[in-house]
Amino acid sequence: MEDRKQQQREAFRADDPTAGPLTTDQGVEVDHTDDSLSVGERGPTLMEDFHFREKLTRFDHERIPERVVHARGAGAYGYFEPYESCAEFTRAAFLQDPAVRTPVFVRFSTVQGPKGSADTVRDVRGFATKFYTSEGNYDLVGNNFPVFFIQDGIKFPDFVHAVKPEPHNDIPTGASAHDTLWDFVSLQPETLHAIMWLMSDRAIPRSYRMMQGFGVHTFRFVTAEGRGTFVKFHWKPKLGVHSLVWDEAQECQGRDPDFNRRDLWDAIEAGEYPEWELGVQLVPEEDEFAFDFDLLDATKIIPEEQVPVRPIGRMVLNRNPENFFAETEQVAFHTANVVPGIDFTNDPLLQARNFSYLDTQLIRLGGPNFTQIPVNRPVAPVRTNQRDGYHQSTIHRGTNYFPNSLGGGCPAHAGVDGSAYTHYAERVDGAKIRRRSASFQDHYTQPAMFWNSMADWEKQHIVEAFRFELGKVGAKSVRARTVEHLAKVNGGLATEVARGIGVPEPSATQAADKLSSPALSLESLRGEGSVRTRQVAVLVADGVDPAQVASVREALTAEGAIVETLAAADGAVPGDDGEPVAVDRALPTVASVLYDAVLLPGGPVGTPATAADPDAMRFVRGAYRHGKPVGALGSGVGVLSSLEPEGVRLSAEFHHTVSDHGVVTDTSPGPASEEFLDAFIAALSAHRHWGRPPARC
Repeated sequence: MEDRKQQQREAFRADDPTAGPLTTDQGVEVDHTDDSLSVGERGPTLMEDFHFREKLTRFDHERIPERVVHARGAGAYGYFEPYESCAEFTRAAFLQDPAVRTPVFVRFSTVQGPKGSADTVRDVRGFATKFYTSEGNYDLVGNNFPVFFIQDGIKFPDFVHAVKPEPHNDIPTGASAHDTLWDFVSLQPETLHAIMWLMSDRAIPRSYRMMQGFGVHTFRFVTAEGRGTFVKFHWKPKLGVHSLVWDEAQECQGRDPDFNRRDLWDAIEAGEYPEWELGVQLVPEEDEFAFDFDLLDATKIIPEEQVPVRPIGRMVLNRNPENFFAETEQVAFHTANVVPGIDFTNDPLLQARNFSYLDTQLIRLGGPNFTQIPVNRPVAPVRTNQRDGYHQSTIHRGTNYFPNSLGGGCPAHAGVDGSAYTHYAERVDGAKIRRRSASFQDHYTQPAMFWNSMADWEKQHIVEAFRFELGKVGAKSVRARTVEHLAKVNGGLATEVARGIGVPEPSATQAADKLSSPALSLESLRGEGSVRTRQVAVLVADGVDPAQVASVREALTAEGAIVETLAAADGAVPGDDGEPVAVDRALPTVASVLYDAVLLPGGPVGTPATAADPDAMRFVRGAYRHGKPVGALGSGVGVLSSLEPEGVRLSAEFHHTVSDHGVVTDTSPGPASEEFLDAFIAALSAHRHWGRPPARC
């Protein structure tokens, strides 16, 4: 026994509190934790068993209140580095030296659902970044939409109550398709711009790694000389912006409710570190009123064609958290956590968030000392006279007031060297009123611009989303009222939606505004064309050609894609040469919605056994229907032709690759040709192939 304890003590590492023998919270070593202390083997448990009482008490108090919104999330650590000094428009230290990497923690999240909801629901996604700068923590708290649903924070409780599960039955979970949300929308037309984003594919991202982020509000940069510039923040993913389609998003909820969480974690563990570029839209203060909308209105964007996005740096996430609760769950963001060189504007929604975030952390994390939790702790020195309170872990010395002489005057005011935070000097005049500016009243122009900017397939998805959401609304009056607002956005949109939800088509429709912004369409955001981390399923069965499987795996892996072989059962299948071909996963455990593409290798003669497997055929049909790249080699082309994809050309002769609508085929036997592999990789880099003719079977 002593030898074992000695070995455990020697294994103890100061940086790992779990190494070594089990103890109580007081450090008393415990030699048995499977049975409570009792009178005899079958007698009553004794309350003097302090280990039992402590263990159960701690368990009973493990849970803390979940976030009211953004409850379900995933996070990671990384770094940010600027491309060059930004001193011309901000004094913020972390934006000055390209040689300095600033540590960051980023949390991605859904908004409506609780912690136990699924990742792939139709919802806004949070994109919050904590910069641990040399001047203190800076939190850029944003979303994957550049606009919000309301203009003034006083409406925030009403909006959240409306979008959350209905109070009488707490249904639905993680969804906006219900009466109360659409009742609110139909009565508050300022929501329409964000609603258009919510009904688009932006609301169902393929991956957090393929998702834009926005600061939403107009902030202010301030130079060392005190000159201000309005700024909007944009995060652009290196891998491009890609989304799911609604049908597969719903299936993902059942197949893998942690789809986006798992994707982020696995990519970082594999060394495929996600990367985003930080860009800014800069507006000189003298141009504050140069637009046909108000810069302080969080339901509006500045079109990139009017003010281009200027890249200023990049962020890389390269480390997963070690403990979800301690880090991802306890991280605390606050829009008012700013550093010298970054300031606020009079955006009424931003002002409300500056109050609400801090107030929320005080209740969630048990008091004012939540900033001492490691994930929230600044790397800059912290010296305040605010002490005591729940969970104080710092042992302070000296006085706790200012001014003082007994403590040597410490902590003292910052010097005159310009390092302290200085609020931007702005003259404000006006009477105290409850009234919104007339410049906030146009609720239809920008939603129309969003609609006009979409590709045809994006418009079709938006119509289908409105039909699904409003089709779940029981109150026909709410459906009809929403359609009347849509008619002021675009008459064709309103008519198509009305036809699908059983309400009268609008009698008077507004002519579509011609204003558009191509930068809003996913067509313009495909990224650099890389196939890195794309998941490719190779369906194998008895008699498969191992050379085809090997050639595909080698080529795709070299490009950074992830290749998995799937078959009816785990283990291996015999190749046409008698040698086993390893199987990575069994088909009944997966689905096409979990992959980005599918490939069908062949065998020596006739149609492979894959065609007789209903799971395999369901897999291929799903991938084809969702516009994903589909490849077939040798006799595998026969499997694909059995779907009868009308209007899609397939290879019909040896040594000839055909690529049509993202379907890449080559009937040649043996290893995949370079021509086939190049065509399949090109199809995979495009992500989706819309306008593909439907399969007959």
